[in-house]
Amino acid sequence: MGRTFGTIARCLAGLTLLVILFSGAVPAPVAAQSSPDQVPAGAPSNTLGPASDADIWRAVRQGIQGSVSIPDKKAGTLVQSEGDVWREIHNGPVPTYGAYALAATVGFLALFFLLRGRVRIESGWSGIKITRFKGWERTGHWLIAGSFIILALSGLNLLFGRYFLIDLIGPAAFAQITHFGKLLHNYVAFAFMAGLAWVFLAWVWYNLPHWRDINWLVRAGGLLSKHSHPPAAKFNAGQKIIFWLTVLGGFSASLSGWSLLFPFTTSFFADTFSHVNALFGTSLPTDLTHMQEQQLSQVWHAIVGIVLTCIIIAHIYIGSIGMQGAFAAMGSGEVDLNWAKEHHSLWVKTHKDWIHTDTPPKDAGEAPAE
Repeated sequence: MGRTFGTIARCLAGLTLLVILFSGAVPAPVAAQSSPDQVPAGAPSNTLGPASDADIWRAVRQGIQGSVSIPDKKAGTLVQSEGDVWREIHNGPVPTYGAYALAATVGFLALFFLLRGRVRIESGWSGIKITRFKGWERTGHWLIAGSFIILALSGLNLLFGRYFLIDLIGPAAFAQITHFGKLLHNYVAFAFMAGLAWVFLAWVWYNLPHWRDINWLVRAGGLLSKHSHPPAAKFNAGQKIIFWLTVLGGFSASLSGWSLLFPFTTSFFADTFSHVNALFGTSLPTDLTHMQEQQLSQVWHAIVGIVLTCIIIAHIYIGSIGMQGAFAAMGSGEVDLNWAKEHHSLWVKTHKDWIHTDTPPKDAGEAPAE
């Protein structure tokens, strides 16, 4: 009897233990818990549904700027759509039409040389020299000329090098050349700016327009025919055009280059567009972001650089192989008197005290062009 009672007691104790264990492991339902389908009264529904998602991503695609906790607030723009436009222009029309312009310039000069030949001193070498440019003038000229050549070569490499040089010299060599070329471009730019200011202050007075420039342009400076050199002062109409194109183009390239050297610190295009809108009643955008300013500056810098390169190529041609005796003006500063009389007759009349006798050059025996 006692044994049976003990057995029953142990069974009851085991059942009690099992009940206690199960009651602790299985949570009781919470009366306050809502079902998944229940929406609390007064709460907005479908706040991030398909329509809201579309609106958000549309705004992101259009360049909406969010808030960030880092100092660079530009990072708040997740997608900058104008970057696609910039890439298409930078990799498409700019190098394409730039290559056409450079090729057309070289081709035209080559054709002109074949048809016209070298513009020679019609009266032959006189053996008498006249001082054309003082040393300080030539220093300013060579400062801007030398710096521009470096800027042009390094800039053209950035624009066209990947299409030509990589296959010729390999990626590693191209990377090294481009790296050092970019450093040169950045620092030599300041020499170009200094030279630009130098020649502007030195020659701006002599390059002001004059009525006689019309006659020079009508007769094309005597370049298309012989024995027809129109009178000119220190600078003829062609030189004046090159001067102002170089000064204005160089100034514009300097401004856009400055914004690239010191990014996100300028608003040149927004300010320019604002003035243009006020003057001409246009509706150019003036609320440009810093990134858009950089993109416009880069494209404009490349375009102006190509135009200036074409102009300087023509200038180098006429000052070297294109015209006999012209290089000496910026080489030694002394030119032959007959050359000066043919191309700058009015200037010679007012600078006779700069004439001095000298020995004829080595090619003085050349017969003048017929």
